[in-house]
Amino acid sequence: MHNKLLILFITLVSVVFSSCEKDYLEQLPTEDVSVEAAASSTRNLSLVIDGIHRSLYIRYQSSQGRSGIGALMLQNEALGEDYVMTANANNWFINTYKWRDHTNATDNDLLFPYRTYYRIIRNANFVINNAEQAVGPEEERRQIVGQALTYRAWAHFQLVQLFGIRYSQGITNSQLGVPIRLTVDSEPLARASVEAVYAQINQDLDAAIIALEEFDRPLKSHLDQSIAQGIKARVALVQGNYALAAQFAETAREGYTLMSADDYFNNFSDLSSDEWMWGSTIQEDQTDFFGNYGAFISRNYSSSNIRGNPKAINSLLYDAIPDTDVRKLLFDPTGEHESLPPGITISSRHRRKPYTSQKFLSVGTGDSRMDVPYMRVSEMYLIEAEAKARLNNPTAAEVLQEYAVVRDPSYTLSTNTGADLVDEILLQRRWELWGEGFRFYDLKRLNLPLNRNGANHITNLAVIFDVPAGDSRWQFLIPQDALNANPLLEPNPF
Repeated sequence: MHNKLLILFITLVSVVFSSCEKDYLEQLPTEDVSVEAAASSTRNLSLVIDGIHRSLYIRYQSSQGRSGIGALMLQNEALGEDYVMTANANNWFINTYKWRDHTNATDNDLLFPYRTYYRIIRNANFVINNAEQAVGPEEERRQIVGQALTYRAWAHFQLVQLFGIRYSQGITNSQLGVPIRLTVDSEPLARASVEAVYAQINQDLDAAIIALEEFDRPLKSHLDQSIAQGIKARVALVQGNYALAAQFAETAREGYTLMSADDYFNNFSDLSSDEWMWGSTIQEDQTDFFGNYGAFISRNYSSSNIRGNPKAINSLLYDAIPDTDVRKLLFDPTGEHESLPPGITISSRHRRKPYTSQKFLSVGTGDSRMDVPYMRVSEMYLIEAEAKARLNNPTAAEVLQEYAVVRDPSYTLSTNTGADLVDEILLQRRWELWGEGFRFYDLKRLNLPLNRNGANHITNLAVIFDVPAGDSRWQFLIPQDALNANPLLEPNPF
């Protein structure tokens, strides 16, 4: 990228510069802002942070199937066994479902996460590298640096889970991870070890948690201390640092409450809920129509993808949900969906398929917008419960019960212990986080095989039913474009 320009996702209406600078900006594409102007003040750097928030739901590579983090969440779901495609429809995410995209080095859907996360890292680095010299209040400087550090840590964490060999507790983890980028330059970098990547992630998160201590964010699309703590809990869980995972998950969820069963059924996709910790709200004038998260996963939007390929839950997983649990009501084994929240309809053109989901609902059949969930408080309960169960902490079952009884009033304190309690918690995790982008990461973290057998996956549509734990396909290939541009990169074997 030219050293005088930085790609920033800032709309002109939000840029508050002097008139001559505004005139200059209006002569450029809306994404191009001079480095000097962007770095001159903490106010302008805060617009860079706003641009990163916005970048989580914009279209990349001119493709409706690559609209921000929601699309990357769908990739991770499609790679698992719990998310079932019911038809080809218009083919979006079908090759992902077949495990073809991430095993093809020249595939654009493989390049998408690599490019997207490094683009976020680059913009975060711009803020971090320039904050000290920027003119402005010290409090604002801390807040923008804290958010930038959180973004940099989160993006590196996403990348290393996709492209590196899984983190294993108790070893050096010298296996290849991803390049660690801490500046905005494009100098070739070799892949750091998985251990080194996690060390940098933790360093950034620790600094962010301190920097965000007094930050009262204006919107849940922004990052505050609880989000940095929540990501820290996720990282610690992957690393098998269970005491730390439990500590940060418990701390992160303070001040949030689980949504009631009524809200869960009628209004799940609402960022304003006390259940939601971090997410994106898509404004009407910023919608991507057929590219929004809701255009692929909602039940009611009238797109060719939703009408022809309504997304279903694994039938075996559905059958395991107790009838008294509200989460069972979010899937219909008949596919008729005769019980929908007030004001929600699906047309006669929407195909009826068994076990389809109504967990996610868009604004309407003609409006695909819905809030996109990146972190909810229920995940923090599940992390805390799992971590404590793995430590044989006697309070693990109590944490699980505090959470689970809100979903199922018939739930009683578990008598399971040890591995049985862990398995119960992991099953709850699958019920709770379906469709939210966790399943591929969880299978890899837990060193489990892919197993789609015996459920409602369609043979000639899914194609891949079994992938052994430890198989090379659990690592995304390094994109060929990245290898061509960086001679220091080493490819992943296939």
